[in-house]
Amino acid sequence: ATATRWLAEARLARDGARFALPPSLAALGAGDVVALRGNRYRIDRLEQGDVRLAEAVRVDPAAYRAARQAGGPRQWTPFVAQGPVWPLFLDLPLLSGSEVPHAPHVGAAARPWPGPVAVWSSPAEDGFTLNRTLGAPMVVGVTETALASAPAGRWDRGPAVLVRFESGVLSSSAAAAVLAGANLAAIGDGSAANWEVFQFTDATLVAPNLWALGGRLRGQAGSDGVMPAVWPAGSYVVLLDAGVAQIDLPEAARGLLRHFRIGPASRGYDNPAAVARAEAFDGIGLRPYRPAHLRARAVAGDMQFGWIRRSRIDGDSWQSLEVPLGEETEAYLLRLSQDGNLLREVTVNSPNWVWTAAMRASDAPAPGEVVAEVAQLSQRFGPGPAARLVLTV
Repeated sequence: ATATRWLAEARLARDGARFALPPSLAALGAGDVVALRGNRYRIDRLEQGDVRLAEAVRVDPAAYRAARQAGGPRQWTPFVAQGPVWPLFLDLPLLSGSEVPHAPHVGAAARPWPGPVAVWSSPAEDGFTLNRTLGAPMVVGVTETALASAPAGRWDRGPAVLVRFESGVLSSSAAAAVLAGANLAAIGDGSAANWEVFQFTDATLVAPNLWALGGRLRGQAGSDGVMPAVWPAGSYVVLLDAGVAQIDLPEAARGLLRHFRIGPASRGYDNPAAVARAEAFDGIGLRPYRPAHLRARAVAGDMQFGWIRRSRIDGDSWQSLEVPLGEETEAYLLRLSQDGNLLREVTVNSPNWVWTAAMRASDAPAPGEVVAEVAQLSQRFGPGPAARLVLTV
């Protein structure tokens, strides 16, 4: 209001007047206001001489009236100190196929979000260099109900899992959109390697910050091989969106311990707000999938094993006769054990193997159950998750 009055006065003061006063108006002095030709003028200066000369500037009473205020009083936002961010590393399988297979993902959450968050890395505890900048916070929640295992490749219509997200907004998606890649998330215990990838169609807000996720597709991208019997309450759920990004990791550093600092990009890695982490990554994007449909049948005293190969690369296309191999060579590791004791271990180059009667006699299993496990081998990763079958001998 004061500024508005000053501006109005400045505009009126552009108009001035200079006139002589007769003896009959000798009582007028500096500061008095006179009317002249329909306008008002304030006398600012008088010259005493043969005649009294007055210099005046234009004024208007409206400039001094209280202006009507628009809106209410100013609302000040209280100061909230920035704390450290909370990071999570996720060593995930290939999702779209365009990722760097051996590089893990990272995300960070904070309240309030401090702006861009930087990830600095180093092979040692000094000499950190900028590795990645995160422009958006990670949407992460904690489960409040347990999530039991379910078959992969089929819709999980079981009870919705309740997840509490402190920030972020979820949305439901049609089944076709989910099959095209929408609503992709990971559930795990917070360690870098132990994550199951899943999707969901239904996201319902049942209480403040509490979401019910239903209509799930479990064990996506081959993560069914590490799905536990149950994810307990307290597990982490991370939306795999723009808030999660891959870090730059040399392939030669796979499996080696590296040091990280994660904090506001504007403060530097040596700021107390930067969080220190030391992690080693296996490169889950290189991990072969667990073979499917492991079966065995007895034929003329022998036990014939067979299974179906899966691929981590271009395995969703229906245009080819067989999924691509995805590895340098086709190889499988087969183990037979009983009561925790290894009976036989072989490496085969095709998805079948025969446990002959002579082999069984040499292995000498006791009457009871024998566990057969088959895992695909990768020259870069080693054995992947194993398919398991229990036999009675």
